[in-house]
Amino acid sequence: MDKRVYLLEDDQNIGELVKCALEMSNIPVECFGTIAAFTDAVDKAPPAAALLDIMLPDGNGLDVLPKLKQKYPAMGVIMLSALGQETDKVRGLNLGADDYIAKPFGVLELAARVNALLRRSGGNVSLVRGDLSLDEETMTATLHGVKLELNNKEFNLLKYLMQKEGKALTRENILNAVWGYDEGETRTVDNHVARLRKMGIDYIETVFGVGYKFVYRD
Repeated sequence: MDKRVYLLEDDQNIGELVKCALEMSNIPVECFGTIAAFTDAVDKAPPAAALLDIMLPDGNGLDVLPKLKQKYPAMGVIMLSALGQETDKVRGLNLGADDYIAKPFGVLELAARVNALLRRSGGNVSLVRGDLSLDEETMTATLHGVKLELNNKEFNLLKYLMQKEGKALTRENILNAVWGYDEGETRTVDNHVARLRKMGIDYIETVFGVGYKFVYRD
């Protein structure tokens, strides 16, 4: 089970304390001090769970929360905040948080709550966009409730495009990320994209002169 946890916390001392506590419980942790750095890391490799501070130098963790849960509904999220009033907790939970822990907190309790969250989620992260969903643990994809017959490269191509949603990706970028090399026959990418489109996945747009991008439309 992939138990990686990302911590979004701008206080370095708290970050180091949390990281130490969780790693002592055999939970690997990566720390980020800004929303920008955290979001970029999630797009590249979604974790099993995330711990979010609220007051951050480049924004509010509560603004990150609903976007994170919409894109990765299976990802567990715990809010960590000095805002400990009941109304603050209710707001965070209503926005989609799985748990809310007020600062200061006990690190042993935090580790126990994170472990409980990982057990509930199974450490599995899914990508969901409307009727299209990918399960990274079982390497399966469904569209309109119907399982798609994808080979390994097709699955990884679709996953990469979804993780980079809205970003124009060159064929070379895609070759490197999915096939492991950035020099070669870029027609390979075109052929695989064409097959995904034939299956009914119409969220992959051609960016003329560049490559492709995944754009979800309701």
